[in-house]
Amino acid sequence: MSNPILDLFLEAAWQTFAMVGISSLIALLAGVPLAVILVITAPGGLWEQRVVNRVLGAVINGFRSTPFIILLVALLPITRLIVGTTIGTAAAIVPLAIAATPFFARVAEVSLREVDKGLIEAAQAMGARKAEIVWHVLLPEALPSLIAGFTLTIITLIGASAMAGAVGAGGLGDLAIRYGYQRFETDIMLGVIAVLIALVALVQRTGDRLAARVNKRA
Repeated sequence: MSNPILDLFLEAAWQTFAMVGISSLIALLAGVPLAVILVITAPGGLWEQRVVNRVLGAVINGFRSTPFIILLVALLPITRLIVGTTIGTAAAIVPLAIAATPFFARVAEVSLREVDKGLIEAAQAMGARKAEIVWHVLLPEALPSLIAGFTLTIITLIGASAMAGAVGAGGLGDLAIRYGYQRFETDIMLGVIAVLIALVALVQRTGDRLAARVNKRA
């Protein structure tokens, strides 16, 4: 015989995993290229293009400076256009991904800028092309820091997904609001908090171990 409370937790946890997993993957796939463009088009970069750098930087800063709850509401027309609805887990993925991508792009940019300039100059001296320097020098050398930044992005998304529950996105945040807050079921509220803490700890531990494993200088 199934336990209704356990079923609620499992369904909410699955919705949270779906929201965070898909939106973080989109942020990874879009954020790294954006970070690379920001770095190579910056003054003194491999492909200096100040106009491109400033415009892209301004767009990224615009999304980053907008609080997520406001961005969530502002993107409702785009969300409806993409997924056909503004309610539910699928609808929450759109603003989550759009919010996470510029955040991770800036984090990844910092990681790429920390790569030793001497390595880049050595690669240039050996006749390496720009694409080769990016692929074989910048990204591999920045990989441990990129993993740490991506871990931070996932943790940020976990918090944002809980916030998205306030507007009917489902997940653990929605469970806490509908049952823990509106129905005064404190045990469910505490249970959600415990699950979120455990999830964040698991993500942080996994990210730290993976970053240490790929760090050749550790």
